[in-house]
Amino acid sequence: MMINPHISPPDKSFRDHFNGVTEDGKRNWFYPQKPKGNWHNRRVWFSVLILTLLFLTPFLKYNGQPLLLFNVLERKFIIFGIFIGPQDYWLFGLTMLSFMVFIVLFTTIFGRLWCGWACPQTVFMEMVFRKIEYAIEGDAGKQKLLNKASWTTDKILKKGIKYTVFLFVSFLIANLLLTYVLGIDELAKIIREPIENHIPLFSGILSFTAVFYFNFAWLRDQACTVVCPYGRLQGVLMDRNSIVVAYDYERGEPRGKIHKGQDRPEGDCVSCHQCVAVCPTGIDIRNGMQMECVNCTACIDACDSIMDKVGFAPGLIRYTSENAIVNKTNKLITNRVIGYIAVLILLWSGLGFMLISRTDTQTTLFRAPGTQYIENKDGTISNLYTFKIFNKTNQIVKPTIHLNSPQGKLIFAGTPDLTLDGAGMSQGTVFIIIPKSALTSRKTKLKLSVYQGKEKLESFETTFMAPED
Repeated sequence: MMINPHISPPDKSFRDHFNGVTEDGKRNWFYPQKPKGNWHNRRVWFSVLILTLLFLTPFLKYNGQPLLLFNVLERKFIIFGIFIGPQDYWLFGLTMLSFMVFIVLFTTIFGRLWCGWACPQTVFMEMVFRKIEYAIEGDAGKQKLLNKASWTTDKILKKGIKYTVFLFVSFLIANLLLTYVLGIDELAKIIREPIENHIPLFSGILSFTAVFYFNFAWLRDQACTVVCPYGRLQGVLMDRNSIVVAYDYERGEPRGKIHKGQDRPEGDCVSCHQCVAVCPTGIDIRNGMQMECVNCTACIDACDSIMDKVGFAPGLIRYTSENAIVNKTNKLITNRVIGYIAVLILLWSGLGFMLISRTDTQTTLFRAPGTQYIENKDGTISNLYTFKIFNKTNQIVKPTIHLNSPQGKLIFAGTPDLTLDGAGMSQGTVFIIIPKSALTSRKTKLKLSVYQGKEKLESFETTFMAPED
């Protein structure tokens, strides 16, 4: 992590303890002041866009299926219309690996920009639940006084309304989560049909409602500083060229108060502590980049407001890098970044090739264990095979198996049902019968294809056994 070299030795003690816990081990509750300013307004509009997309996406469908679906229970995933079923575990693994490399690359360049602007935890906490809290209980000072006050009718009313609204919003978020796991159609069934028909799913909604309520009503900032591993990884992923919310100590130090009739201090920082007052994780950004910082930009707006009042230039706290502060240079594309980009391009190229070459079905056809070829009286040879056909799509598939070469015929044992539901599987046994005159060796390679109507879904090969001439 970047450390401000201008911090005096006594002030470096912030590295020795966790900001969210007091010296006696109790929870340190933060009451950030209501943020306002240009950066906050931008975040509000961006959050509106994010929330709109989050609640609208489950209703969007492509080819009759959800645009996004993460059904971990049945191992079915749909990512922008691309279905990844249980048979495509390798594809899902490569997708997750690509995503992780992208996260590393993004963090190396832009720091925790994701955390402050797009992470659902931050968006819901700061732009929904915190706004509700400000509307009902008032700004930071009023919230502190209300929490310290005795339980009067006014306090009971405000706390009751706030936590009721929190519970309702948590219930909405739990339902939103279910739409991404099972789809909007399944949620509609739970709403329309009697609850007793969907006890497990409804219990899941209530459980996640409790989890989200606990998160946003009590855990709050500690979800980012204690639970989430991303913040702890940033010290490894970021370097001196990463763009972060940072205090320009070259310009701001040494700090000093401004008094009437006195000369301006050497540094621009006037020690107003407004950057600390508005921080949702309670840190002092002037100490340097810290694990608790989520790049929410509240300190930028607070500092710019004070700079405007005292007649100094804005940007004492801004989006910048350590090298831009010290060396006045900003180099985003470093050798490290180029290396990550190269790896990501290779992963995406491999992923793209696999998606393009992927077939809708996956068929395995093996000779039945312990069986031999059969010489028939009509001059043909038979081999018995077991087969499995996996549907790798989320649509119903009705496949047929064709023998391409050599010429022969397939006779299925029984009447196998080859109608496959989405991500379904069918299996059975089949005799492959080939004229002996078409076989030139003891082992012959058979070429087969799977069709749905006139559409060819895949091709595969197997071995056919025959007597030696």
